[in-house]
Amino acid sequence: MELVDLAGLSKGAGKGAGLGNSFLSFAAESDALLHVVRVFKNADVPHPEESIDPLRDWKIVETELIYRDLGVIENRVSRLAAKKKITPEETSESEILKKMQDNLMEERPLREFPLSDAQKKALAGFAFLTLKPELIVLNMSETQKEDEPLIKPITEAAEKAGLSCARLFGSLEMDLAMLAQCDQEEFMKDLGIEELGRDRLIHEAYRLLGLISFFTSGKDEVRAWTLEQNSTAVDAAGAIHSDLARGFIRAQVVAYDDFVASGAAIAACRDKGLLRLEGKEYIVKDGDMIEIRFNV
Repeated sequence: MELVDLAGLSKGAGKGAGLGNSFLSFAAESDALLHVVRVFKNADVPHPEESIDPLRDWKIVETELIYRDLGVIENRVSRLAAKKKITPEETSESEILKKMQDNLMEERPLREFPLSDAQKKALAGFAFLTLKPELIVLNMSETQKEDEPLIKPITEAAEKAGLSCARLFGSLEMDLAMLAQCDQEEFMKDLGIEELGRDRLIHEAYRLLGLISFFTSGKDEVRAWTLEQNSTAVDAAGAIHSDLARGFIRAQVVAYDDFVASGAAIAACRDKGLLRLEGKEYIVKDGDMIEIRFNV
């Protein structure tokens, strides 16, 4: 997973102001958006709006993303309208784009517009920003509470929009990152922190993208493979190599927790009856350790 930190987005970017189109074009290449919103108060770090208001800041950026998508649709619809003759496919495309345009004009992101999987696939080339999954990341100070007046409005707005919020203590994370690992672990233990915010953010982003990991283990290496949620054992085989999917017979599976509880030994898992043989339709679980049996 690659996380790319982009400069803050200002008013008017959707119409080309500031970094504008270059920023938005770069964001269009991403699979998901992590919208980091400032919650912390620090007089030494000036805010462009001269006050701290997470809900306002989130709405500013959401509006700019909507403007960008509107611009993309307007350009495409105009080109289609200028053509002397258009195909039936282009006619259908123009009709759906105009409906999406109406949705955006109501200041509603395209995540709230009903699209079938086939339509999403057909429209993928437009890289609509408001159609991408989004996670709101609240950059807080460690002294701030979740229910304080500054935070509650944006968490309620996020819930209404069907988005999740993740908390991150940016200043504390910076301090932790500068420590040696042994000191870092001791510091985290003293503060009662079980996991770095960075790692939690990666987990949230992974979930946002609908991904899981499964493992293969051999004499030379243990490897994690990325797979979409609700994928089958054949899909897992194909992620490793197309030949494994083509000649798939069965998958030998053990859950990660069972594997660790058995001393990280496959033989012990087998003796305990924890090792299972699964067929093509088995839905792979996050953390499964899998060995593919195949014949080509």
